[in-house]
Amino acid sequence: MTPLSLGIETVGGVMNKIIPRGTVIPSKKSQTYTTYQDQQTTVTISVFEGERALVKDNHQLGKFDVNGIPPAARGVPQIEVTFEIDENSILTVSAIEKGTGNSETISITNDKGRLTQEEIEKMVADAEKFAEEDKQQAALIQAKHQLDNYVYQMRNTIEDKDKLADKLSEDDKTTINDALTEAQDWINSNSDADRESYEEQLKDLQKKCDPIISKVYQAQGGQQGSEGAQDDEEFEDL
Repeated sequence: MTPLSLGIETVGGVMNKIIPRGTVIPSKKSQTYTTYQDQQTTVTISVFEGERALVKDNHQLGKFDVNGIPPAARGVPQIEVTFEIDENSILTVSAIEKGTGNSETISITNDKGRLTQEEIEKMVADAEKFAEEDKQQAALIQAKHQLDNYVYQMRNTIEDKDKLADKLSEDDKTTINDALTEAQDWINSNSDADRESYEEQLKDLQKKCDPIISKVYQAQGGQQGSEGAQDDEEFEDL
């Protein structure tokens, strides 16, 4: 069984676990990720082992880049990351960009920078000791990301002619734009805000924007409501 969880770094320095601790080996698991910036043509896959919520508290095993991603809006490219660990505990991590088929792979053996048994036991103990602190920190990062992502998705929705750019009245578009600008200014000025503040900002922004979006979709005979600005499927951001 795997002595520690294995995963990669995602937005905000969070460790996203792909193979949990105690998984029976051999094992092979995959998850799909996406980009965090517009026109991003390279993503770095940083591989970690550990039980803490943030990668800074875990152990890095290696990293590699996936290049040649077609320029696109953030959240559009899909990068499938696969972790495969064999009976000899050799870990192979591969990533493929689904649009182009571009891929990269790294192999990590037991004798290549892996932790000792004593270090593993300490890491597990620390995970239990700091479990509540880690949970709160991860929730803060998630709340911040949700607000930032809502601002991005809503702005994209009202500016893209394939979405609602030509379907909104000027008054409604101004109302949403003003609300988004206000929210972005708040984000830029409150980098040390707590989770509750980010969640409250998101709720306030949704109250201003969602009714307008819902009204447009209803007028178009669609069924999309407050989720109209979101993608059908969401992936973790790299």
